[in-house]
Amino acid sequence: MFGVGSRAPGAGPASRRTIAVMDYGLILPSLGDDATREGIDAAGEIAERLGFTDVWTTDHLLVDASAADDYGRIFEAVTTLAYLAGRTTTVRLGASVIVVPMRNAVVLAKELATIDNLSRGRVIAGVGVGWSRAEFANVGVADRFAVRGAYTDETVRLWRHLWSGADWPFHGRFHTFDDFIFGPLPDRDGAIPIWIGGRQEAALRRVGRLADTYHASATSPSAYEPRLAVIRAAADEARRPMPALSARVRVRLDSSEPVDGYAMRGTPEDVAAEIRAFAAIGVGHLALAFPAHDPGALASQAEAFVREVVPLV
Repeated sequence: MFGVGSRAPGAGPASRRTIAVMDYGLILPSLGDDATREGIDAAGEIAERLGFTDVWTTDHLLVDASAADDYGRIFEAVTTLAYLAGRTTTVRLGASVIVVPMRNAVVLAKELATIDNLSRGRVIAGVGVGWSRAEFANVGVADRFAVRGAYTDETVRLWRHLWSGADWPFHGRFHTFDDFIFGPLPDRDGAIPIWIGGRQEAALRRVGRLADTYHASATSPSAYEPRLAVIRAAADEARRPMPALSARVRVRLDSSEPVDGYAMRGTPEDVAAEIRAFAAIGVGHLALAFPAHDPGALASQAEAFVREVVPLV
């Protein structure tokens, strides 16, 4: 954990002595043709050695050919978290993000609660609705694509019901059960943090209504800031506190090579300036995706970030 005034994932905004305090997570090299077990192992070790607060998997199951370059080879997200739970001791274990409507909500509740219990309370449940109609069809839930938002809303409510230890019935649109027993419970009395991603207005309103943290992806500070009013209005309407703020960002230190979409790139000061811009709008956590997947190269890039960028923030 870097800086002064850092807070645990899922917690509300913390008072800070400077606006530039930030927690950093590490995106695991778990996707792409060069993704390997050795790279994932190395990332867990690097994160703990350098003081990152958390590590993050990425989720897809069975994409079509149009998405193969990015997601054709990808280690399954929840299984990978379970694997790293046994190989790490301090970092939190997050998914950025699970495409919830492609999966069985009760099975996910069991999987995440089990990993949280076994890891002594280190899981972060990242949630998204997905975007690939073809992938939904490939996994046998084509009809769910059109109602994926409603399914996700209900899943969050179902998780909190089960994780709380409730023994009364749950009646929803997609899930109904009266006679049930659920265990083990999460390690933190049902309080697995739920981070929700997305950029459409419906997703942002979902964040305000249900999330502990908003977890954006591929979004610059200037594009991020206008979303906050929508989130805040939905939180106020639901009589909930404003969620904490996070972003998943690519880092290209000392590189001017163009990349598709947003990335923090350039000199250490250039990257630090972007981090300060995130902090200025209230973002308290960045999940960093470095380009390298090879263990040695990934270590070098993460070390350079900690050595050259963090002191400037």
